[in-house]
Amino acid sequence: MARDGQYCTFFVHGLFLGFEVTCIQEVIRYQPLTVVPLTSPVIAGLMNLRGQIVTAIDLRHRLGLPPRAPGERPLNVVVRTPDGAVSVLVDEIGDVIEVDSDAFERTPDTLTGDARELIRGVYKLEDRLLLVLDAVRTVDPETTN
Repeated sequence: MARDGQYCTFFVHGLFLGFEVTCIQEVIRYQPLTVVPLTSPVIAGLMNLRGQIVTAIDLRHRLGLPPRAPGERPLNVVVRTPDGAVSVLVDEIGDVIEVDSDAFERTPDTLTGDARELIRGVYKLEDRLLLVLDAVRTVDPETTN
């Protein structure tokens, strides 16, 4: 299932996460959001990205993690989907890294909850673990809680 590839990495609440580079449109600094009433709490709001209205998903909430401290501004990882761009709000941007398929392992059985549905697997790197997110499931409104 896993193959050698490149991943756009980022941090959320200390977790080292990544999406396949091929699904990334861009990474941008904090953008003001317009809150949408009566929507899922996973949806942080809408942003204007050069005239395109983009939904922003709060990855902390999506993974069941504690909210950001007041005043902490997230960064945007904009993911391409068949339905258009969707922003995923993260705490910090990492690097684009290349991984070897030999370092890939299935999602651990100890991982439970929403995270288990979103994480495709883990790459054991030299100094840490890279949790690989399924970009489509992560931004899919049908799978948001």
